[in-house]
Amino acid sequence: MKISIIGAGRTRNGIGEYIGKYFHQHGAEVTSVLGTTEKTSHQASSALRKYGIDAHSYTDLDQMVSAEKPDVVVIASPSSTHYDYLLRCLDRGLHVFCEKPFIWDDRPDIQRRIEDIFEKARDRRLTIAMNSQWTFSIGDYEGICGKIRIEEKNHFFARMSPSSPGRVMIPESVPHPLSILYCRLGAGEIQALKFEMDGEGEMSIRFTYLFETRACDVLIKLVHQKTPPRDFSFGFNEKIVSRSLDLNHYEIYFNFGKSKLKITDPLELSVKRNLWES
Repeated sequence: MKISIIGAGRTRNGIGEYIGKYFHQHGAEVTSVLGTTEKTSHQASSALRKYGIDAHSYTDLDQMVSAEKPDVVVIASPSSTHYDYLLRCLDRGLHVFCEKPFIWDDRPDIQRRIEDIFEKARDRRLTIAMNSQWTFSIGDYEGICGKIRIEEKNHFFARMSPSSPGRVMIPESVPHPLSILYCRLGAGEIQALKFEMDGEGEMSIRFTYLFETRACDVLIKLVHQKTPPRDFSFGFNEKIVSRSLDLNHYEIYFNFGKSKLKITDPLELSVKRNLWES
């Protein structure tokens, strides 16, 4: 399987480089990267070499697709560019692995455009996958906290530290807790949505997630943090795990009380899942 990556650089703390690493480690051929300038595309290509990846660099999508003929395109560019790239990739008959969120802008027709994208993909028998990797850690969460027990009334908490400040924290981080809620509780409806911002720049998002005949009160806290490792914790019904990182060996751990559990990088698991489905 041949992979091309749009946005493999780390200038804005993107994860395209790591997505490329995991595709390569699991047998795919990462052949090319697309950047906005020759400088950034060459930098992205150079960064991938430390993983044994020899990727050609491009600044033009049409040229890259014509020359490399990829099977899958990874969209890891800023979220404001996703919609255009999604359409262009589907028009060229390419499967897509897109970093979350699919679309983020101020237009009111986001839902219709997302539905149109998936209808186009179905018509052309193409796969679109969105990377929101923390759903793949739910098994590890239950391994350290015990099985999630769903009650009539439930609580969910998440605290994240996105690299961007202000309202941009929302698309950068909120898809993760939303995907965990959807994965564990199923399809639901958000009600009583409230946003609060304190004087220190911490954003609190509160809402009730209604699913089946039950409810889950949700609190998401976002605190801007420029440098890694960034704080991340989440959990159901007062059982909250925190993530810690060993940056020297890039090992990830969940911590709960006095317990500590080493986990597989959920990004790697997300990439493996996409390889099976594409």
